[in-house]
Amino acid sequence: MSGRRIAGPEIEKLIQLLARVPGLGPRSARRAALQMIKKKDQLMGPLAEALALVHERVVVCSICGNADTSDPCAICADPRRQTGTIIVVEEVADLWALERAAAMSNVLYHVLGGVLSPLDGIGPDDLSIASLIDRVQAGGVSEVILAVNATVEGQTTAHYITDRLSGFDLTVTRLAHGVPVGGELDYLDDGTLAAALKSRTKF
Repeated sequence: MSGRRIAGPEIEKLIQLLARVPGLGPRSARRAALQMIKKKDQLMGPLAEALALVHERVVVCSICGNADTSDPCAICADPRRQTGTIIVVEEVADLWALERAAAMSNVLYHVLGGVLSPLDGIGPDDLSIASLIDRVQAGGVSEVILAVNATVEGQTTAHYITDRLSGFDLTVTRLAHGVPVGGELDYLDDGTLAAALKSRTKF
């Protein structure tokens, strides 16, 4: 019989909340909940403490939009960072991914909070574009790197920001799109191959 409750309301609520986490569907949420219950002392207790601390202490950086336990965040407050280069990303997850890659460890970031999407009712005022312009107007910025996703919405957002920055004395660049490291041409989509050819460099 479908819809039959198989656990207490506390466990059911835990499963429902876990199912809201991106990447976890109902089945994965049930597995995660069972693993937590199975290892209640080693896993659930520390996890509950960590969640409580995060809920209490995490804030959004008023400068770049990063998530941290301090405002300004550790990146914006780092005196070793060069204020002349700002990498613009869509979400905090993108910022963290670039930091893990450590390709440019001395730059600052700016989180947009999404991309322009007229169909979804998301316009420039719904993103942190105005605060990016304010940071540039404050002076000292020589390059803005647009590290948005290679989607239609991402590229639309990149073009809009480029237009807004056209009156400033700085360089606007974007991430190269093309063949990934270790990638085989036969497995790449047409769009990636076309971008790789257009972005070709001297060997």
